[in-house]
Amino acid sequence: MTRGTYSLLENYMLSCMDDSAHDREHVYRVLYYALEIAGTLEDVDYNVLIAACLLHDIGRKEQFENPALCHAAVGSEKAFTFLTEHGFDQEYAEQVRQCIRTHRYRKNNQPQSPEAKILFDADKLDVTGAMGIARTLIYKGIVSEPLYSLLPDGIVSDGTNDDAPSFFQEYKYKLEHLYDRFYTEKAASLAEERRQAAVTFYHSLYREAASAYRDGRDALAGLLSDS
Repeated sequence: MTRGTYSLLENYMLSCMDDSAHDREHVYRVLYYALEIAGTLEDVDYNVLIAACLLHDIGRKEQFENPALCHAAVGSEKAFTFLTEHGFDQEYAEQVRQCIRTHRYRKNNQPQSPEAKILFDADKLDVTGAMGIARTLIYKGIVSEPLYSLLPDGIVSDGTNDDAPSFFQEYKYKLEHLYDRFYTEKAASLAEERRQAAVTFYHSLYREAASAYRDGRDALAGLLSDS
C-alpha cells in the first residue's frame, strides 16, 4: 500500500470517529494487533487487511444515533462506497466490505477470508485484559449504563443472566467468553496473556460492591425503627 493510499483511508477514518471507546487509538491498536497476527500467517493480502482495519468502525456514529443499526453492516457499505468512489476496483472494495461486515462479535456473520479472521481477532483483542475493562467502562459511561444491577432481594447481581444492561452483565455476556472465540493461534495466545488482569478486576469490583450493600444494609437496618 502506498503512503498516499494509507493517508486517504486514515483521513476518512478520522472524519468518521466520534466515540471515545471506539476512537482512533482503538483503530490504530487493532491495526497493530492485526499486523502482528498477520506476521505469523502466510498469504495475507496486506492491502485488504490495512484498509479493513482502518475502516472497520466507521459506522459507529450511525449505530450510536440509532441502536437498531449494526455498525458493522453500516460501516461495510460506507467503506465499499468510499473505495469505489475513489477509484479502487470493485473486487478489492468487496473484500474490504466483507472483512468489515463480519468483524462484530454479536453477529453470527462469521469471517471467511484470512484478512477477515485477522480483523475479527484483532478487534476482539482490544476487549481483552485491562484494556478491555477500561474500554467497556468508558462505553458504559457514554450510554449511561450502570456498573451493576440489583437482584429482587436488593443484593448486587454478578451479571449472570441479567436482562438489564450493566458493566457486570457485559462482562458475563461477552468479556468472560471472548477467550475461546479467536480464529488465529497468535491472537488466542495474546488474549490468554491478558486474561487474568480482567478476571482479577471483575472479581475485585464485584466483591467491593457486594460487601458494601451487604454490610451497609445490615448496618442501616439496625439503625431504623418502626416508631
